[in-house]
Amino acid sequence: MSSSSAFNEEKGGSSSVGEPEYGHDPASGGIFSSDYKRHDDLKEMLDSNKDSLKLEAMKRIVAMIARGKNASDLFPAVVKNVACKNIEVKKLVYVYLVRYAEEQQDLALLSISTFQRGLKDPNQLIRASALRVLSSIRVTIIVPIMMLAIKEAASDMSPYVRKTAAHAIPKLYSLDPEQKDQLIEVIEKLLADKTTLVAGSVVMAFEEVCPERIDLIHKNYRKLCNLLIDVEEWGQVVIINMLTRYARTQFLNPNINESLLEEGGGADKTFYGSDEDEDEDEEEKEKKAEAAAMAKRKPYVMDPDHRLLLRNTKPLLQSRNAAVVMAVAQLYFHLAPKAEVGVIAKALVRLLRSHSEVQYVVLQNVATMTIKRRGMFEPYLKSFYIRSTDPTQIKILKLEVLTNLANETNISTILREFQTYIKSMDKDFVAATIQAIGRCATNIGEVRDTCLNGLVQLLSNRDELVVAESVVVIKKLLQMQPEKHSDIIKHMAKLTDNIQVPMARASILWLIGEYCEHVPKIAPDVLRKMAKSFTNEEDIVKLQILNLAAKLYLTNSKQTKLLTQYVLNLAKYDQNYDIRDRARFIRQLIVPTEKSGALSKYAKKLFLALKPAPVLESPFKDRDHFQLGSLSHLLNAKAGGYQELPDWPESAPDPSVRNVEVPEWTKCSSREKRKEKKVEKPFYSDSEGESGPTESADSESDSASGSESGSEGSGSASESEESGGVSVSEEEEEEEEEEKKTKKRELKKAVQESESEQSSEEEDRKHERKMKQQKSDSESESDEEEESESESSQSESDDSESEAEVRKKKKAAESKPPSKPAKRETTKEKKEMSLLDLDDFEPAPSPQVTPVNNLFSNSLVTDLEGLSLSEAVLLPATITPSSALKSYELLHRITGEGLSVEYCFSRQPFSPDANMVAVQMQFTNSSASDTKSLHMEDVKLQSGMRVKEFPEIELLPAGETATAVMGIDFCDSTQAANFQLCTHTRKFFVSIQPPVGELMRPVFLTENEFKKEQGQLMGMNEITEKLTLDAKCRNEHAIVQRVTTAANLSRVPCGSDKECRFAGRTVTSGSLVLVTVATREEGAAQLTINCEKMVIGTMLVKDILLALTQ
Repeated sequence: MSSSSAFNEEKGGSSSVGEPEYGHDPASGGIFSSDYKRHDDLKEMLDSNKDSLKLEAMKRIVAMIARGKNASDLFPAVVKNVACKNIEVKKLVYVYLVRYAEEQQDLALLSISTFQRGLKDPNQLIRASALRVLSSIRVTIIVPIMMLAIKEAASDMSPYVRKTAAHAIPKLYSLDPEQKDQLIEVIEKLLADKTTLVAGSVVMAFEEVCPERIDLIHKNYRKLCNLLIDVEEWGQVVIINMLTRYARTQFLNPNINESLLEEGGGADKTFYGSDEDEDEDEEEKEKKAEAAAMAKRKPYVMDPDHRLLLRNTKPLLQSRNAAVVMAVAQLYFHLAPKAEVGVIAKALVRLLRSHSEVQYVVLQNVATMTIKRRGMFEPYLKSFYIRSTDPTQIKILKLEVLTNLANETNISTILREFQTYIKSMDKDFVAATIQAIGRCATNIGEVRDTCLNGLVQLLSNRDELVVAESVVVIKKLLQMQPEKHSDIIKHMAKLTDNIQVPMARASILWLIGEYCEHVPKIAPDVLRKMAKSFTNEEDIVKLQILNLAAKLYLTNSKQTKLLTQYVLNLAKYDQNYDIRDRARFIRQLIVPTEKSGALSKYAKKLFLALKPAPVLESPFKDRDHFQLGSLSHLLNAKAGGYQELPDWPESAPDPSVRNVEVPEWTKCSSREKRKEKKVEKPFYSDSEGESGPTESADSESDSASGSESGSEGSGSASESEESGGVSVSEEEEEEEEEEKKTKKRELKKAVQESESEQSSEEEDRKHERKMKQQKSDSESESDEEEESESESSQSESDDSESEAEVRKKKKAAESKPPSKPAKRETTKEKKEMSLLDLDDFEPAPSPQVTPVNNLFSNSLVTDLEGLSLSEAVLLPATITPSSALKSYELLHRITGEGLSVEYCFSRQPFSPDANMVAVQMQFTNSSASDTKSLHMEDVKLQSGMRVKEFPEIELLPAGETATAVMGIDFCDSTQAANFQLCTHTRKFFVSIQPPVGELMRPVFLTENEFKKEQGQLMGMNEITEKLTLDAKCRNEHAIVQRVTTAANLSRVPCGSDKECRFAGRTVTSGSLVLVTVATREEGAAQLTINCEKMVIGTMLVKDILLALTQ
């Protein structure tokens, strides 16, 4: 910074709106006097007791930093506020400290205890900021404190803090490399983290601290591959680059077979032709043995983990971030089989529409790829055509790509393009185009003459640079067939009078000297002209004049002897020592004297030896030994910190190192083992074995073979014994199954025959069901459970159709009774929907809900929630225990003058509008007189909320009770709906405020679907709390009951008896809500909630915690 700008800044000369300007007297020697009033107002605000003033001051200071102004003199005033209780002020103070902690280390050290307290702050942002500031203080004395802070942060509940810990690791490592071993332990711990927020940062720390410790990646390899798509973009780049190097050390080359086949093919040819040469029997035997060995070699089979990496990175080719696309492209180029690499071409061509900086990097990599994999980009040839608006460096790179892509089929198109480019005003670009034409001519023999003639025509161009470049390229082309083109050499000799570009003049002189025998008359005359202007020529031209003189002296000494001596004498006294040395060397070699040695005899052979034609190669030919997309590849030189791409291993390392230990419960493959484990899931595994629309861990072993089905049946029967049901023998179960199958066949026939038959059959089934219910009312609880178990298993078997069919019918089935089979829905859908119309509740409890709920005991409800049933079979409403419907008082009978109103959230779908929560209201008239005209008025709602009013109750006699249902769209918030409840005489102001658990509806997920959705709701969408369960709430049934009472969620099947999972969606937006309660020893548990809406997740955590701990 110049002194004048520093002075302006010091004086506030460049201050913007909102900052006070202080006038100063120019004559007062302002340069030497310091301005004590600078930032005084900010210091006063920071020292005040009002948080609002402190916040305003911090906002202004952070704005100053953002504009690049120096605010370091405020450090003491700011650092005092690090202990401020206002969260907003605290955040901004930490932002300031991160910026200046490194510069003001002594002052920062004074506040180190405050930073340590900040690490224990309940707010995750404060904890992270405190760690960030602590790691920014670059003083070795606090290394132990930093180490401790990083270790604690690595175990923090918040993924954001763990991410910050990962960022702090490289900072500490650069400050004190001796901490490497301890830091590796932290990295190992963080690598096991399943949160997408942490993954990218910890891999970056791994790359900085210990990239050689590849053993740390083994166990986390598959997890990183699966998380990759959800990691933030810069994390994706780091992980992909790391996994590229990892794959090169752990997997075999997928293209190895191509080279082996070529070698094998060669061996076969020599083998078949071996009978002709009897002398080479031994060699042929060896080759035969080699060919046999090739045949025995196992064909290449790709490692599943290698395939996993390629499969999981492929979708990222559609990323909006160019760096991610480039990273995936280089991974495919270095790791994929040749047949699959082509998929990256389209993605890279898409990036050519980006900014010129992105284009430059992409084209550098494309140019390298086109040398080995030309066919990949041939379909996109036109995408590399040059636009007039492209910068020069982009034009030159596109030329490079076009030249690499040139072949016999497209060369005519490319040459037409090149002709247009030569007319450009950009001289560097024109020169590069002429060189590209030369390269095309050398690579494709068919167009060599065409290119040469075109270049010769350019020799008459007015632009000297075009002519000069053409000469240089023609010289290279003529070396291939000089005898055919003596006319061109003569034409070029005439140009020596006009062309002044040194390289072009030197090229013409070299051509005439090299092929002087083809132009014997012109060559001496050219030397005569050059001897005249020798002293004025450039050094490169002088050297070629000496070469020309020597060659002519050896081939035509009569005409050129004196000229050669003259040129050698001029060179003897030249200023450049190279030219003086060359002249001395040539004189001794070509002019024999007594002192000259044996070399002079071979002068002709030395000067006029046949020289090989130059090979015009791409400058990108050997760049692929650098990892594509890296800075080293861009610079074509090894940059600091670059890690070499390892070579493929000869034999594949052990793939089992990537195997992760599977939890115990998944290892039990047989029914007997499951029986020992006592997993309380009565029919879950059976339904998996039979129909398997779900994809849980159980289904893998259950459906393994048909012979296991018998043992499955007995196993499930014994499980039902353990869960409180009456035992059913294996034979009875088989008979039941036979009955179900026959019923199913009859049902299918009925559907095909006619609609009327089907509807009558439905009514028969309903009648049967009612009879069962009446019978079960008179029986004991155990009988009740057995009956409902058999019903549910029946509905399961009826529902065992393909997953696709069930999904098609899901929509209509959302409001069906519990055991109605899904297959009956297709023909009579409208009729069924009308049966389930919940628009109007009768004063008596609804027969659709209450009888079923009374039939089910609470313990059975919790069992049934674990069943793997589709939504078409078992509805959330049917498994909600009646005791769970908590009533709330809307209007007390004293306030309402005899009218009391209670309401409950019925947890039924509200048929007029699916986005509304159904609220069931019970009106009781305790007064002596009748109440008339009960209705709603003056509804006051927050923005976005809606209400569907209940139908007006015209008359409520004294002592009677009436029920009505209204719908409220709470817009996924717990804001109250306010309205007036009116009678014919009075109006009462009332409000309905929902608990957060009533803002959702159950949704059925399989175990795999649950895990998949949970994996996508990590990071800030996940809230985890540890708790100690209430003494009465330490078994599975109690946990399920309390959670489903607190929130309208459905149970998700789970293979572990240590976990309970629940799922639901918010009623308005349909955002997924996933709840997991994992129990530990001695009543300890962990509650995890994954929700797209963080506010709902936070409130739900509190409600469920309350339910489980009280």
